[in-house]
Amino acid sequence: MRGGAIAALVLGALVAGPAGAAAKPCPAVPIALVTLGTMGGPVPDDNRSQPANALVRGNAVYLVDAGDGTVGQLARAGIALPRVKAVFLSHLHADHTGGLNAVLALRNQILVKDRLTVYGPPGTRQLVAGIVASMQPAAKAGYGIPGQPWGPPEESVTAVEIAGGADFAVGDMRVRAVQNSHYDFAPGSPEDQSYKSLALRFDVPGRSIAYTGDTGPSAAVEQLAAGADLLVSEMIDIDTTMARVGQNSPDMPVIARQNMVRHLTTHHLSPQDVGKLAARAGTKALVVTHFAGGTAGPARLAAVLEEVRQGFRGEVALASDLDCF
Repeated sequence: MRGGAIAALVLGALVAGPAGAAAKPCPAVPIALVTLGTMGGPVPDDNRSQPANALVRGNAVYLVDAGDGTVGQLARAGIALPRVKAVFLSHLHADHTGGLNAVLALRNQILVKDRLTVYGPPGTRQLVAGIVASMQPAAKAGYGIPGQPWGPPEESVTAVEIAGGADFAVGDMRVRAVQNSHYDFAPGSPEDQSYKSLALRFDVPGRSIAYTGDTGPSAAVEQLAAGADLLVSEMIDIDTTMARVGQNSPDMPVIARQNMVRHLTTHHLSPQDVGKLAARAGTKALVVTHFAGGTAGPARLAAVLEEVRQGFRGEVALASDLDCF
């Protein structure tokens, strides 16, 4: 569903645009989701920005992950930065957080007065504190809007750490989180206590969107997504991903390659896993994102779509950057 195609989904409409082009406006629905960035992993791609999504609820916008390029993608989607009211981070890997610095610093530089809240797993306060520290030199120099004082960076943002089981309101939106299986540290270990990866669900009156974040197969994610109007799921194509890894690291030792394959297959979802997840959760429609191998050719994308549909017979879309659901 690329290159300007329009297709109906249960939640509303999918409006897709060519890579790098400005998106068409989202339809007027109770809530919409824009896939700002649909890449996954640390290797850049020339067709996809890194992971970021925008929940559009009237004039309010909420970022769900904020990978590198988020601010530019917001502009291409026609979303002004002051409309962003909160950020939700699924986990703290750099491909999902690399654009947060620009979101915070540029809001501060253009004198957005509303304090932004960043919700995320343990470590989010430390991450945000580091970004605030990096904003200080420019703020002290005072170069922003001539004649207007630059607000103290530390007063522009609040970090709130959440964990699995969180259930809270942001405006009229109910937000729930569960811990997923992107990390598989030994239960109770220091690493398990320190590093969490979350799946998130957003409910507004009459509509619901579940977002897996990065995860392997997970009963908790299935339960969180139960009955959702739209499931936005990560996916990894192992063959495409490992081919790209080989191009970037041709001298990788065999044991390291084997360990990477193990990591990718247990900490992420294959196309078949994605279909099973959507079916077990009973979601009405499915959007697949987080293409860790980059943009595969049409034949491989068609094969991926068929693999997903082996498990899920509802409506499925393979997302591109700036698609609106």
